[in-house]
Amino acid sequence: MLLVERGQVKLDEPVRTYLPEFTGDGRETVTVRELLTHTSGLPPDIETKTDWQGRDTAVRMACAEKLRSKPGTTFTYSDVNLFLVGAIVERVSGIKLEDFVRKEIYLPLGMVDTEYLPPPRKLSRVAPTQWDPVHTNVMLRGVVHDPTSRHMGGVAGHAGVFSTARDLARYARMILNDGALNGVRIFQPEAVKLMTSLQTPPGMRDRRGLGWDIDSRYSRPRGTLFPLGSFGHTGWTGTCLWIDPFFQNFFHIPIQSRSSGWQGKCGAALREPRHAGGAGGEGF
Repeated sequence: MLLVERGQVKLDEPVRTYLPEFTGDGRETVTVRELLTHTSGLPPDIETKTDWQGRDTAVRMACAEKLRSKPGTTFTYSDVNLFLVGAIVERVSGIKLEDFVRKEIYLPLGMVDTEYLPPPRKLSRVAPTQWDPVHTNVMLRGVVHDPTSRHMGGVAGHAGVFSTARDLARYARMILNDGALNGVRIFQPEAVKLMTSLQTPPGMRDRRGLGWDIDSRYSRPRGTLFPLGSFGHTGWTGTCLWIDPFFQNFFHIPIQSRSSGWQGKCGAALREPRHAGGAGGEGF
């Protein structure tokens, strides 16, 4: 969204404007907006069984994927959409994704423990990822769970960021405060409104913002207490963040269910959140 604000990326521009290799099989009509709303027609993921490596390889593989539906007509959550967005950020900004988000968002916002590829000195504070019986026979720590991101080197637009409750609280408070926190502005208010308001086509059952979930099959954390118009996002490992702009409230769950024994239980526990932890954390 920062690049959209600056006029360097246009939401309704074809993806091929920024990734020229993204052509053929109807891909040339897919827009940046459709990537961010998961209405591009791309499949949920690319294959991860072979031993391919690298971000450029992932982009090449995505450019060879056939569209499963006409762009703009069907919602299918796709990791491919978001790692292509990450590739666009790198191509347009000229710097690596991890450096861009650290410089433009994490450091200015004081998110001191949020980053891709956490260094060894922080690993004792990182929740385990999963047991790795095939390669190392140890519990992985500081290694992304998502296999596609892992093949990409641990940095991707859809997965790989490690964070803390404190840092996520600061991010949520910044969003609730129209893009600024403690005198530091990250986004313009118009950008926050744009990305957190309905962006999917009229009549589509799954309703999404730009990146954010509003009312879809993945919106269970909204429960019965958070109103329609609140927004958030869930993660495969059980993490989630949900924000209510009407009551200036939010909650986040940083649990890693794939190694904690909570696998399959987080969704049920979140269907009716009774105590939303709030904007409350003024000390964060």
